[in-house]
Amino acid sequence: MSVALPLQRIPVGIVVERRKADSPWGDFIWRSAAVLPDKPDAEPWTILREQGGTTCFYAGSATVDLYVSETARYRDNVASGTPSIWVVLSPSEGAWPYAIAAATADPAEGEGFTEAADNLVEAVPMPEVVREVIESFIAEHHVEREFVKRERRRADPEALARRQHEGGQE
Repeated sequence: MSVALPLQRIPVGIVVERRKADSPWGDFIWRSAAVLPDKPDAEPWTILREQGGTTCFYAGSATVDLYVSETARYRDNVASGTPSIWVVLSPSEGAWPYAIAAATADPAEGEGFTEAADNLVEAVPMPEVVREVIESFIAEHHVEREFVKRERRRADPEALARRQHEGGQE
């Protein structure tokens, strides 16, 4: 089995928001708030802003990996009118309740991360600089593939019939 390697990697910084919850089940609500182009020169979990009951943190860096096989999905994302990066935060046992698990420009991959119920998956606006890099990647590598519908094989009624076992008993 071969594993495809990304053809291009875009470094990004992740901003996470912690908001005071008005709930008896939890103290805070966490969500990804923004993606910064490139990696800032700041330590992970640096406070960027505090206002009211909301605190924004620079949570750390991630890379948006681009694969030739996914250019159609990137194209659909960029053409959607609201290009997004899906940021995935996974529960952590460390000093902070979440760790950055992934950042992707592929909507299907972002949706796939929601299968783990503990993940926080948020589509955040794609920075203009990142969008330009992705558009260049699409222009250089996208090949339109024709959709080919598979033909169904007809059922063989004989294959569905009851057969006698080798021992002579059914």
